[in-house]
Amino acid sequence: MDIEKSILDKVNIWLTPDFDTDTQNTIKEMMTSSPKELEESFYKNLEFGTGGMRGIMGPGTNRINKYTLGKATQGLSDYLKKSFPNKQIKVAIAYDCRHNSDTLAKVVADVFSANGIKVFLFSDMRPTPELSFAVKQLDCQAGIVLTASHNPPEYNGYKVYWEDGGQLVPPQDGEIINTIEALQYNQIRFEANESLIEYIDTAIDKAFIQSSLKNATFNTPQEAKDNLNIVFTSLHGTSIKLVPDVLEAAGYKNVHLVAEQAVPNGNFPTVKSPNPEEPEALAMATALADKVGADIVVGTDPDSDRLGVAVRNNEGVMTLLNGNQTMVLMTQFLLEQWKKHNKITDNQFIGSTIVSTPMMMELATTYNVECKVGLTGFKWIAKMIKDFPELEFIGGGEESFGYMVGDAVRDKDAVTSTLLVCEIAAQAKAKGSSMYQELLRLYTEFGFYKESLISLTKKGIEGAQEIKQMMIDLRENPLEEINGQRVVMVEDYQASSGKNLLTGETEELYLPKSNVLIYYLEDGSKICARPSGTEPKIKFYFSVNDTLDNVDDFVGIETMLTLRIEGIIKAMNLI
Repeated sequence: MDIEKSILDKVNIWLTPDFDTDTQNTIKEMMTSSPKELEESFYKNLEFGTGGMRGIMGPGTNRINKYTLGKATQGLSDYLKKSFPNKQIKVAIAYDCRHNSDTLAKVVADVFSANGIKVFLFSDMRPTPELSFAVKQLDCQAGIVLTASHNPPEYNGYKVYWEDGGQLVPPQDGEIINTIEALQYNQIRFEANESLIEYIDTAIDKAFIQSSLKNATFNTPQEAKDNLNIVFTSLHGTSIKLVPDVLEAAGYKNVHLVAEQAVPNGNFPTVKSPNPEEPEALAMATALADKVGADIVVGTDPDSDRLGVAVRNNEGVMTLLNGNQTMVLMTQFLLEQWKKHNKITDNQFIGSTIVSTPMMMELATTYNVECKVGLTGFKWIAKMIKDFPELEFIGGGEESFGYMVGDAVRDKDAVTSTLLVCEIAAQAKAKGSSMYQELLRLYTEFGFYKESLISLTKKGIEGAQEIKQMMIDLRENPLEEINGQRVVMVEDYQASSGKNLLTGETEELYLPKSNVLIYYLEDGSKICARPSGTEPKIKFYFSVNDTLDNVDDFVGIETMLTLRIEGIIKAMNLI
């Protein structure tokens, strides 16, 4: 296989003495035995996506290693010193259970300290939301967490947070990327100033636990807490460090841990994928729930920002709720609590994203609060809090199983959200209901919205080109009819414009540019297409809706909506 000259030029740089011997030897071996792998490792530089920089570990510009992270950290150091002149800059660093996360976190700490920046480094793995909390708690100017969320074991990643505790957003992300790209690898300062590195642990843990209790407990009687039977699994991840302690501090004692998954392990040996969005990931937890008669199952991903929730349906079978369902349950519960305590004063808002359920808008209207809708990713919800300081943030989420309760953490937070869903379940059971029955009740009040997601994996150079072509085709040849329904509107967030296909009228979209297309059909259905910012995938999101006059009609209406989604998928040739 021929390797392009531009790639060989990059490879040759990595064969210079600026790179360690092991790295050079690995690359030399790849040149002879794995030219395809070599090409994949060097054909581009790792990019910042919706969740930061994420990739496969190994040598190369398109891989996670000490040099790509060192270069990113050197660039960030230069940018911080420019942004905060004449100030002792402080940065917090956390890491998850993945292979090399601890050593890569120390590399990042070394580079910051070598640049005269004070570092607060967690002494052991911690959940991602605790890092966001720590940035504000310690008055830092930035934060880093080493994680690849729910990606496969060969991945790792690098998420950057700013002084408000939220992830980077434009224009800062672009400015920092430009600073990084202007650097040469021999400009990275790896020599640590150990006097500037301070290890942190239990003090931040205690403050974070108190914050979770403050934001997610709502006068649930102790008897109700005692009667709730909970199964929890950390899926070999970091949440084991905090979730059991938070539940215990809140008074939930009837908690069963999935012992086989309670030990952090970057191989995630008991699951195919440590993603709580997938029922298979929670199979051991639901089996334990049936054994102990649990009411609710909660599982979190490796860095504990996403949570999957399973509850018993009307037939008593454990059923995994999707991210939109848990989001509307949590949001409505919070809104009801705020209303009960007379805290809604026309000065509050909830947050959502363009790919999430429109049912959030219905909740906002009913409770007389604003629903702000942003691009995919919690950095945009955090930005809403920053951009509208005069408004109180109640809660918000997106379809990808993430939720944020209040503004103490400026990212999705499975620790606090786990406590919140237990509060909902405990109070529902105490009044003779359940989380599942509460969801059906919401459908009768606000409309029955059903969502679904398809992710098409397209790996490597060819896959990236295939995804690009799919988006080009959808843009340049927009579908006019899908599943027998006319397309009435197409929104193109890359072009910042929406077009009514019936009238020909166009309107400007005011969100930042993003590679997202949304089709709206005449029956109220919504279809969104976007390449993933963190994985080699293109995602298609579907939302359909109808009225549900009575919970007894649920099965029939759900079947109809499921068939509608299947018809859309078939009509778009996605299966």
